[in-house]
Amino acid sequence: MDGTATGTGIGQPVRRREDLRLLTGKGRYSDDLNLPDQAYAVMLRSPHGHALIRAIDTAAASATSGVLAVLTTKDVAQDRLNPLPHIANRHPADIAIQNKDGSPIARPQNTAIVGPEVCHVGEIVAVVVATTLAAAKDAAEQIDIDYQALPAVTHALTAATSQAPPARRGGANIILDGEIGDVAATEAAFAAAAHVVHLDTWVQRVAGVPMEPRAAIGVYDPEADKYTLYAGAGGAVSPRRDLAMVLGVPPEQVRMVMHDVGGNFGTRGSFNVEFALVVWAAKRLGRPVKWTCERHEAFMCDYQARDLAVSAELAVDADGNFLAMRGSNLVNQGAYAIAFGSLNKGVEIMSSIYHVPAVHFRARAALTNTVPTRPYRSSGRPEVMFVMERLIDLAAQQTGIDRIALRRRNLVPESAMPYTNPFGMIYDSGKYHECMERVLELADWNGFPARQAEARARGKCRGIGVANYVDTATGAPREKAEVTVLPEGIVEVVIGTVSQGQGHETSFAQLMTEFLGVPLDTIRLVTGDTDRVSVGGGAHSGRALRLGSVVMLNASNEVIDKGMRIAGHLLEAAVADMEFAAGEFRVKGTDRSIGIFDVAHAAAERTDLPEDLRGKLGAESDKTDNLAAFPYGCHVCEVEIDPDTGMIEIARYTAVDDVGRAVNPMIVHGQVHGGIVQGVGQVLGEQVVYEPGSGQILTGSFLDYAMPRAVMFPFFTTEISEVPTPNHPLGIRPGGEGGTTPALGVAVNAIVDALSEFGVTHIEMPVTAERVWRAIRGKAPS
Repeated sequence: MDGTATGTGIGQPVRRREDLRLLTGKGRYSDDLNLPDQAYAVMLRSPHGHALIRAIDTAAASATSGVLAVLTTKDVAQDRLNPLPHIANRHPADIAIQNKDGSPIARPQNTAIVGPEVCHVGEIVAVVVATTLAAAKDAAEQIDIDYQALPAVTHALTAATSQAPPARRGGANIILDGEIGDVAATEAAFAAAAHVVHLDTWVQRVAGVPMEPRAAIGVYDPEADKYTLYAGAGGAVSPRRDLAMVLGVPPEQVRMVMHDVGGNFGTRGSFNVEFALVVWAAKRLGRPVKWTCERHEAFMCDYQARDLAVSAELAVDADGNFLAMRGSNLVNQGAYAIAFGSLNKGVEIMSSIYHVPAVHFRARAALTNTVPTRPYRSSGRPEVMFVMERLIDLAAQQTGIDRIALRRRNLVPESAMPYTNPFGMIYDSGKYHECMERVLELADWNGFPARQAEARARGKCRGIGVANYVDTATGAPREKAEVTVLPEGIVEVVIGTVSQGQGHETSFAQLMTEFLGVPLDTIRLVTGDTDRVSVGGGAHSGRALRLGSVVMLNASNEVIDKGMRIAGHLLEAAVADMEFAAGEFRVKGTDRSIGIFDVAHAAAERTDLPEDLRGKLGAESDKTDNLAAFPYGCHVCEVEIDPDTGMIEIARYTAVDDVGRAVNPMIVHGQVHGGIVQGVGQVLGEQVVYEPGSGQILTGSFLDYAMPRAVMFPFFTTEISEVPTPNHPLGIRPGGEGGTTPALGVAVNAIVDALSEFGVTHIEMPVTAERVWRAIRGKAPS
């Protein structure tokens, strides 16, 4: 049966197969799993942002009823657990940032249980394991720790000063200080510029807050000498590798199993210390050990994101042509250098999709006494797209050139593709002008003055903003797929990448329907278990469908080739006289045919076939792709502001995003919607706040951390552009991060436009009602 003919192949808006199961409580998330005789772990976390442990007394805790073990850093040392690896693999397509003085990048080690120095609130200083969760909690309260509080530093700009206290003893706060670009050409361009616009800004820190809090169960089998971790993560293969490194055993002795995962966005992308602790405790105690994170705890232990301080300038000539960019990007790594992806990926596309002949940027990373940060949805790109789009609006104001005309003048033309940006990134293809013109038409940009006048008549300020963007998608370059056609009518696809809500069960099945012409419900996806999956990366940097589709296509083509030879024997025809379509092998020009599942049955049962054609009808593809992908698009946002209260309403939001080729447009639209909410949510309220000096987290629950709500948003107008990339056999670009990437810039541009009548030229995020109210009245921001 041909998947395309039945409306389930590539390009069809098929409803997600997994939704009925997930929405009716039939999913299997990490906390849903319980094993016989399991014990429960509670992590005792530091209440200090920076401190020394002078003494720790666990006697009372150990004597508490039901307690099986109280573990501290001494036990970690005794069992010789290794520090967490935090492997910072750089994709070959991404730029490399190194210390300009040639020194190695300092990366403090992250031990499973810390001591004597703790470097952020929430670090684990002891683990209590008991027969019940209540007993473990009661015992944790009995642990007596004598802390010596030390000064803490929480902001990267503060950490970079000579007067700042050290984030940890014996080390500098700045661990990476590099430069990229041509300083001489950039300085010359600025010297010749008719206009120079400047922006100092801070893209605030956010928490990922996925719907499902983390949970894990560790198991040790003494007979097989094998460790098993059940947990939701960004992938299965990478945590297995990292856990083996912490335990000091070969990867073959470790199994990672994950089922349904309720959200990721990057916060689950690096190895978590709790994963190692439950497995280690399970071996020590001889029984499974379970840990489930509570929401208030997650604010202290889940990896956080963004937190980039930028000082940037744009040089423009008298005609409005961009001449150069320069500046400094400083990322707050938190207490440990988990990954540098947000810094690298941001700097390498600072110029966005505009032609900027010369650039020079300084890129730095600072340690602070805060939860570590790591790549988060569209890592590093929303921050720098925000900077570029704000600079352009400021340039339009300073030069008197219309902001749309200024963008039109400087967008990279289609004729320049492939285009090498000034940082060395090669954009594969794109119709940037066409995309912007389309979104302006959809958003009725020309009709805005009438809507603005109507709003003024109601006493409201109305503003409109536009933002172009490009996203650089790389991620782990290797992926593998094993495709097997089973005689019972199932096509099994074993693949390394995993889903955390992206709809793989549907979109991957659509690909296989397209490739093999079999019904959608015959596709069985196998992921997330390293006993089945040995190779592959996670769902990060828009890599899952982009790389997964290639290996599934390659393996499917091999299946068809083998099936053609088997069918030729069965139908007594030469392979050259055979064709494959709609799931059937057919002798050309005749009605003689055989279905793919019948071929699989013959391969398994027939003994008269050549030896190389007997057995399973299957193939595998293991491929490493070192090319980056560059999704792009343009968004328009329209806001209304009540000048009496400062309240902001998102009145209209329009987006056009190019994904090369959409496998399932419905899923792409849904991902764009969610991405917009994540980006605009940061603009309007999301912020992790630490108390300077102590490092105390002040946004430790949803009472203090302002999550976006559905009532805050209108129905979005979204459209998919499909300009196939030449770097992919199916023309696919990623589509999951496009909604977020331009959202910061477009929303703030709209807000500033609404406030321009009060002389406001810029406003920092989060743009709260109080901040707007103060800006209108010319008061200092709070």
